[in-house]
Amino acid sequence: MKVLLKQTVGIDVAQRELVVSLGRMDEQISVEVYAYKVFPNTKKGFSSLVLWVNKQTLTTTEVRYVMEATGVYHESLAYYLCSVQKQVSIVLPNKISNYVRTLDIRTITDKSASQAIARFGLERQLEVWHPPLKIFNDLRQLCREREQLVQERTMLKNQLHAERTSATSSEKSVKRTNKRIALIDTQEKEIREEIAKLIKKDEVLAEKMKIISSIPGVGNLTAVTIIAETNGFELIKNKRQLVSYAGLDVREKTSGTSVKSKPRISKRGNRNLRKVMHFPALAAIRTDERFRDIFLRLVSRHGIKMKAIVAIQRKILELTFILWKNNSFYNPEYAYQILPTVEIVI
Repeated sequence: MKVLLKQTVGIDVAQRELVVSLGRMDEQISVEVYAYKVFPNTKKGFSSLVLWVNKQTLTTTEVRYVMEATGVYHESLAYYLCSVQKQVSIVLPNKISNYVRTLDIRTITDKSASQAIARFGLERQLEVWHPPLKIFNDLRQLCREREQLVQERTMLKNQLHAERTSATSSEKSVKRTNKRIALIDTQEKEIREEIAKLIKKDEVLAEKMKIISSIPGVGNLTAVTIIAETNGFELIKNKRQLVSYAGLDVREKTSGTSVKSKPRISKRGNRNLRKVMHFPALAAIRTDERFRDIFLRLVSRHGIKMKAIVAIQRKILELTFILWKNNSFYNPEYAYQILPTVEIVI
């Protein structure tokens, strides 16, 4: 019997289901993907997945569970697997998509995606994922809770405006809506205070916050959201990976001379991270001469303002990573040199 060197569980994670393929590599470096099954993305599904994998694999060789960082849908599974002492590797989406291009796959389905992830785990040396520090997890939950409150408040204010301008406006309805808005204001203030207390307790993180907030347009809430959503850039090795994780990476389809689509951002990454970059980009364009010059140059080239704004979002996000790693404050001259203009379409 051949000796197994590696065993992997490739998991394509969706909101409601886990598409799973098993792979193994023997002593002759021969790769085989040999089993496939779908499980619900629930705690019951997690336990069923582990039981199935245990039956299908050998106990003599460690099994590595490999999955993409798909927004928030993979998190519960990753935490569960760590709690039952399983080895987990979480891979950024751009790595998997680039790897899939090297395979002879004509039609990409959930099954073929999970098979590709299993093969990727066999052919690459992946780092073992560990749950993020508690402070990053707490900050992320608080930031997401606040974002939900802000969205709800915006909806209520729109309803209030419609109610007040209506010919059949109800005073009682307006009063109740105002009470709900006031409650949200109070809760948002509490969340802001909790975030401030958490950061104040960690001197290193507090200093890092000051560094990131030195970027034009980036305030404390933006800085803490970026830090929380990236777990302190734990999975990020370079700017390109960060941009892909946020879904701001460029996708372009070209084949021969007949097929050539416009480059567009993938929007496949962390939508919370991507969303929080919009207003900082607008503020940077308004307050910083260098970002404004880049914006105007892009608009003069193609006439699409939103396309230029997204390019600024990407530049600011890259800057946060650079300053975090270098532990240095924003330098306008240096930032202008290291961040070349990127052409993208939304």
